[in-house]
Amino acid sequence: MNIYVFAKWQVKEGQLNTVLELLKVAAAKSREEEGNLFYDIHQSQQDVNTLLLYEGYTSEAAVAEHRNSAYFQELVVGQIVPLLENREVTVASKLDTI
Repeated sequence: MNIYVFAKWQVKEGQLNTVLELLKVAAAKSREEEGNLFYDIHQSQQDVNTLLLYEGYTSEAAVAEHRNSAYFQELVVGQIVPLLENREVTVASKLDTI
C-alpha cells in the first residue's frame, strides 16, 4: 500500500532562501530513493515562508528508509529543522473506497 506524507513547514523570518537551497538537495536525493513515488514542494500564496511538502512512497518501510537515511538526518533534521518556526507532518494512506 502506498504511503503519503504531508508536511507543513513554517520557515523562520529571513531563512527562506537557505531552507530552499537545502531543500533542493534533499528533494533530489529523496526522488532518487527506490521507494519514492514523488516529492513535490509547494509554497503558500498567502505566506511565502510557509512550505507544503507532498511525498509519496511505496510502503511504510520506504518512508522509514527515507527518514533514517544519512542525508535526511543531516540536511533535514540537522540543518533545515532548526530554521523552522513550526513543522507539522502527517503520514496517510489513500482511501480508495470513497
